Amino acid sequence: MLIVHVHIHVKPECVGDFKAACIENAQKSIQEPGIARFDLIERQDDPNRFMLVEIYRTPEDALKHKETAHYAKWRDTVADMMAEPRQGIKYTNIHPGEEGWD
Repeated sequence: MLIVHVHIHVKPECVGDFKAACIENAQKSIQEPGIARFDLIERQDDPNRFMLVEIYRTPEDALKHKETAHYAKWRDTVADMMAEPRQGIKYTNIHPGEEGWD
């Protein structure tokens, strides 16, 4: 699995519209067969900072997601809402019983 944490800082005046765009995108994204989970979370101490937690079954599924119409709509809708460029960080999950799990 590929886990992506996308850190997003939103302009204060855009928070409501940003949330609405993300909820619509998440509702459509979770219907993709290659997506195991797709969450929007908001920092408790700063309501202008969010994270998308995206869990893909394979790295190829992440690429397929970026080819969807709902992703393109989200990307274009929220582009001017960002207070700074978003940052995506990729992770790989480690399962008990695999090498390195002690």
